[in-house]
Amino acid sequence: MKQMSMAAILALLSVAACAPLTTYYKPGASVERLNRDTTACQVAALRDVPASTQVRRTPPEFVPPRRRCDSAGNCTVVPGYYIPGETVSFDPNDGLRKRVERQCMADRGYAPVSIPPCPDTVARAAPPAATRVLPALGPQACVIRNRGGSFQIVNRG
Repeated sequence: MKQMSMAAILALLSVAACAPLTTYYKPGASVERLNRDTTACQVAALRDVPASTQVRRTPPEFVPPRRRCDSAGNCTVVPGYYIPGETVSFDPNDGLRKRVERQCMADRGYAPVSIPPCPDTVARAAPPAATRVLPALGPQACVIRNRGGSFQIVNRG
């Protein structure tokens, strides 16, 4: 396995920092409780709708022979050949398992949300912190992602 360069790791981290925070949300719940409930619902969903990884192979494709001639009229035939099919794996239970997880979280009072990243001006102005209790989300709410996986939700305006 090849090692990632430091530049590649920093590029991945910067992309993650620009992505919205997509999570389950219940105002007033602690982030620790959210994480515990999410894990419990994911485990229950996996138990109730187990993975069923299936492997398929796409059919090969035949490229027919073709004749190639140069400017002097000398021709050769390039023989035909097969491009092998690709191996594709998928889990037909994935969609149902995600629905079971969402229902489990809804039963616990959570709703799925996607919180946009804060603009740079907001991120620079906010004192460094990590959200420990999920606040009520205002219409201008945004998120600052911290190193180590924590985040800070900012309600602007």
